[in-house]
Amino acid sequence: MYRLREWNRGDVDRLLEAFAWEELAWQEPDVPNTVDLALEWIDRRAELARTEDVHGFAVVDGRDRALGHAQVAVTSRAHGLGWLSFWTHRGEQGRGVATEGARLVSRFAFDDLDLFRVEAGHRLDNPGSCLALGRAGLLPEGIERAKLRYGTSRYDTASHARLVTDAEVRSPEGPCKG
Repeated sequence: MYRLREWNRGDVDRLLEAFAWEELAWQEPDVPNTVDLALEWIDRRAELARTEDVHGFAVVDGRDRALGHAQVAVTSRAHGLGWLSFWTHRGEQGRGVATEGARLVSRFAFDDLDLFRVEAGHRLDNPGSCLALGRAGLLPEGIERAKLRYGTSRYDTASHARLVTDAEVRSPEGPCKG
């Protein structure tokens, strides 16, 4: 249904649409809000993979339309750790894009990057991300107080992780309570 692929210059309009959504834009330090900035953002994905071991992909549907983004950043080669993050285009929310993006990028981390553990987190006021992570097989591990800062506000986060040895389980409800 969904798959990962490299971002390309044909994705500029979808990227600009995604970052026009205030909820996404306020969490991103470098918002691509012009065609030139969107092209730079896309080109930077390949550079990040080469130079910083950060591997980001467009999550696409059968028509090859970018629906969101999923990435894993290697945080420790010595310990086999990576940090998973994702976002979904506003118009695609609730369709399993984030879940599949998280699941697919986890598999990439284990199979292609030889990582042992993939970690992720989400603001406690974001139950959709909690559900997506749980449905993708990342188990909840605890709360980190005031971990994230956006603007002048700090947010508690819930941490999740998946190990390469964990069963490929998809929970329909995830670990979160409505």
